[in-house]
Amino acid sequence: MLREPFAVGDSPLHRLDPRIRLVSAVIYSFAAALCREFPALLAALMISMALAALARLSAAEVLKRLLVVNGLVVFIWAVIPFTFPGEALFHLGPFGAAREGIELAARITLKSNAIVLAFMALVATMPFATAGHALHRLRVPDKIVHLLLMTYRYIFVLEQEYQRLVRAARIRGFRPGTNLHTYRTYAYLVGMLFVRAVDRAERVRWAMLCRGFKRKFYSLQEFKAGAGGFVFLVLMSVAVLGIAALELRAAGW
Repeated sequence: MLREPFAVGDSPLHRLDPRIRLVSAVIYSFAAALCREFPALLAALMISMALAALARLSAAEVLKRLLVVNGLVVFIWAVIPFTFPGEALFHLGPFGAAREGIELAARITLKSNAIVLAFMALVATMPFATAGHALHRLRVPDKIVHLLLMTYRYIFVLEQEYQRLVRAARIRGFRPGTNLHTYRTYAYLVGMLFVRAVDRAERVRWAMLCRGFKRKFYSLQEFKAGAGGFVFLVLMSVAVLGIAALELRAAGW
C-alpha cells in the first residue's frame, strides 16, 4: 500500500472539512500556475510554506518529496537556459545561458514547489478514501470517483502480480540484458499482466455484485464545514486575490 504519512494528525488543517480543502487546493493551484511575475510567485511559495507549517507536516517527509520534484526541476535548469533564445548572461563553453531561459526556469521552480507544498498541506493530510468521498460530495461524476478509488485500491494488487511474474521468470533462469530474448520476455510479461488484470477485474466485479454493490460507495464519515471551515475558505480567497493583485501590479496594470 502507498504510505500516507501526512494523513494522520491533529493539526487545524486535519480537522477541516475535506471538501473545503479540496476546493481550496484546486483554486489556489490554478492561481499559482497562472502567475508569471516573481512577486506573486514568491508570495504563493510563502503561503504554501505557511500552509505546510499549519498542517504540522514532518519536515523530513516534506523534504523527501520536494527532492523528487526538484530532481526534475534540476533537469529543467540544465536544459532550458541554454536552449531558450535571448540575451546570454553567461557562457559554459560553447553554450550561452539566456536571461529569458533562466527566468522561465525560475518561474517553473517557484510554481512547482508552491503547488506541491499546497497539495501536501491540503490534500495529502486526508486519507485517499476520504478524498474520494469528498469528491463525491462535491458532485464529481460517480464514474470518475469510482475509477480513482478502485485504481488506488487495486494498483497494489497489480504490482503484486507483476512481482510474482518477475519471480517466476527469474526462477526459470531469466536474466535481463540488451538482447531480443529479453525484449520478447518483457513483452510476454506485460501481456500476461494485462490478461491477469482483466481476469482480476472480472472477479472483483462479480464479488462486488454478489455483495449488493449498486454503483455507490458509502461512508460513515460525516462532513461538516463549520465556522472554521468557512473562515479558512475566506482566508484562502483573500490569499488568491492578493496573489492576483501582486500579479497585476507587477505586470503594470
